[in-house]
Amino acid sequence: MSDIIQLLPESVANQIAAGEVVQRPASAVKELMENAIDAGANKIQLILKDAGKALIQVIDNGCGMSVSDARKCFERHATSKVRKAEDLFAIRTMGFRGEAMASIAAIAQVEMKTRRYEDELGTLIEIEGATITKQEPVSTPQGTSISIKNLFFNTPARRNFLKSNPAEMRHIMDEFQRVSLANPAIAFTLHHDGMEIFRLPSSALKQRIVHLFGNNYNERLIPVEEDTTIINLKGFIGKPQFAKKTRGEQFFFVNNRFIKDAYLNHALNKAYEDLLSDDNFPFYVLFIDIDPAKIDVNVHPTKTEIKYLDEKSIYAIIHSAVKRSLGRFNISPTIDFDQETAFSGMISPKSLDEIIPPSISFNPDFNPFAAEKTADKGFSDFKNTESSFGGADTGFRNTESRSHQPVAKNWGSLYEISKEKPAEQMKMELPGNGPDDKYAPLQKQLMQLHNKYIISQIKSGLMLIDQQAAHERILYERFSINLEDRKGASQQSLFPQTVTLSPNDYELAKSLLDDIKSLGFEVREFGKNTLVIEGIPVDLGSNQINETQLFEHLIEGFKNSQQELKLDKRDALARSMAKNSAIKSGVVLGQQEMNMLIEQLFACKAPNFSISGRPVIQTMSLTEIDRKFDK
Repeated sequence: MSDIIQLLPESVANQIAAGEVVQRPASAVKELMENAIDAGANKIQLILKDAGKALIQVIDNGCGMSVSDARKCFERHATSKVRKAEDLFAIRTMGFRGEAMASIAAIAQVEMKTRRYEDELGTLIEIEGATITKQEPVSTPQGTSISIKNLFFNTPARRNFLKSNPAEMRHIMDEFQRVSLANPAIAFTLHHDGMEIFRLPSSALKQRIVHLFGNNYNERLIPVEEDTTIINLKGFIGKPQFAKKTRGEQFFFVNNRFIKDAYLNHALNKAYEDLLSDDNFPFYVLFIDIDPAKIDVNVHPTKTEIKYLDEKSIYAIIHSAVKRSLGRFNISPTIDFDQETAFSGMISPKSLDEIIPPSISFNPDFNPFAAEKTADKGFSDFKNTESSFGGADTGFRNTESRSHQPVAKNWGSLYEISKEKPAEQMKMELPGNGPDDKYAPLQKQLMQLHNKYIISQIKSGLMLIDQQAAHERILYERFSINLEDRKGASQQSLFPQTVTLSPNDYELAKSLLDDIKSLGFEVREFGKNTLVIEGIPVDLGSNQINETQLFEHLIEGFKNSQQELKLDKRDALARSMAKNSAIKSGVVLGQQEMNMLIEQLFACKAPNFSISGRPVIQTMSLTEIDRKFDK
């Protein structure tokens, strides 16, 4: 029997390796931009067509390459960063494995122009499928320009698995944000299909964050800085009130390299544990500077995972530094009240001689059982007394002003009411439930428990309904129908509101615009990264709603639903809208509102379960209740 093991051809081996390094256009963008940074560039341009599927071009003004280096850089394991094994423990550059350029050349058509400062002419190299098709001298500016055309042209299976252009563009913008955040001293530009998306000048870190995420982030940032013998920590964290439902705006950098680390992320979230609920995540951009000998970055080809020599100490430093920054800027109170500065603004600067004590006046002739005229007079005396306290609203004044009825008139009839038989109350019939149904509520009024649950007596015992989960279920099914039929009704806003999003969220919102309009929103584009909200769904018109906040939460909820549940676009949008529009726990409901909520709930297709899969209705039979009383 002949031998069956053989060496793979170089072209096949390169294509296999490319699957680990270049998974989508965003992977190629990351590798090329990091190479430009390693070349010492202070200006980098990124040009894209068709979300990187047709063209990815990176132009830098770095050191450039010689003729032999330009050709050699496309060979596997060819790198200028590592010479011997010991160099792996002193890595300060972004790249070092020598695989990116070879992998890209194996699955795309590549054109590279490069020139060093001391050379008069540069070098042009064209490669297709790892084969060099052209090499010649060329006149080109100092630096390197690399164009990648028709990515995955020779691996159609991989190309077919690419997502839509908006989805791929969001991945590219994520990588662009990470690289540009790590290098605020470098100027970056990003163009897509002839349109400028970003123009980031060289700046400090805080200005870079504002340029990337919007001007409103200027007031949301809290500085963090800590120098120790183990690590040096610096950067910014976000104020708790601006936390979001998704983790998209959380960045850890180790020696200027973006990393993903759930352990360190837990250290930061723990510092916020008394300030944020479990489903909210703070913004942060934190840089850890550490001795390269104490970490290992050679864990995965994407280099986003790192092993630490002393992970527990780093955890403790991050947690304490963030906690101290939150307290220092009066976000969380200090323990020592003698040094608490949050109350200093409440102390009056006036001297004691200038402070006039409040006076109290009353009418000694006021009789609550007098005639109507006298009662009105007594009430006016009460208001005069109230004005001596600065006109504070007591709540009693508002009640009286609405009723305009004397308190004492026909007061004796109050005792006669108890002698009368209670009026028969209207029986509430639930849709789909007959008179013999054990869940049909009896002739009793509904009750709200702790402003969270609705209690109703039923023939078999007791029914308990979660008001927030019930309303979410109602709205979810309603919005799903609107998205399917494209007939969501809209109520025009008296004053249209503008909402400015981050470039990434703006691209997402544009891709969802047709579906958002189907929900009942009237939205149009208005300048760079800005939308105008001219109408909201008619179902929400009666609520006191901040249109801008609702729209931002809608986008955040959509991203969260897609990340956690992997839902399709319309389902994720309907869930996000329902969760952000539903009444919350703690809202007081009247009898009519509770009746309407239950009627609409039992008209749903799945009334028993919330959109998160939790139960909406719980019942307790009389037998269970009797058992609790040992009957």
